[in-house]
Amino acid sequence: MAKLPLPPERLPLLRARDIHRLPTGTTTWRIYRAGGRHPSTWSAFRRYGPLATGRFDPHPRPPHDDPAHGIIYAALDIIATVAEVFQETRIIDRTWGEPWLAGFELHREVPLLDLTGAWPTRAGASQALSTGRRDIARAWSRAIRAAYPSIQGLLYRSSMAGGSRNLALFEVVEDAMPSHPSLHIPLVHPGLDLPLRRLADDLGYGLR
Repeated sequence: MAKLPLPPERLPLLRARDIHRLPTGTTTWRIYRAGGRHPSTWSAFRRYGPLATGRFDPHPRPPHDDPAHGIIYAALDIIATVAEVFQETRIIDRTWGEPWLAGFELHREVPLLDLTGAWPTRAGASQALSTGRRDIARAWSRAIRAAYPSIQGLLYRSSMAGGSRNLALFEVVEDAMPSHPSLHIPLVHPGLDLPLRRLADDLGYGLR
């Protein structure tokens, strides 16, 4: 049996341990690009999708602007967001697209489906949800949204940062976002020179 099949018609009933509740005040991290062809902001939920690179984009196919479906990807530690954003080239490029690092604290509790536990296996999938084909993972994300309206995002393991935890937050979490980030700094800032060198060394990435 495939470890990552398409989702079944019906997903199992949620159990209490399937839900990870991010507490109020949880600090989350993300790197976004303020320039380039598709500039963004630190708190923007992307309404266009699904993208081929977006593992858990919930947007119905084909790709289009969809006010009803939005997503923002973040992480619970900095190494995960660096590893994920620069995984295609394995080079931390501090200039292309004007990348910025943002840290922000959520203003309320956020209930997430915990993909790091037993739920994927019980539902007929596996931990390959976080590492396998992204198009199939997106199908699971759509099925999860349809089956569990109380779930506001997904908690999953980073495949690039030693199992650090990542977040895929749906647009309903917009009201939990602060008006200002607690840290907001471009990657070219001199204060990030040493931390980024250390992260690049830990990950085996290049740095430029």
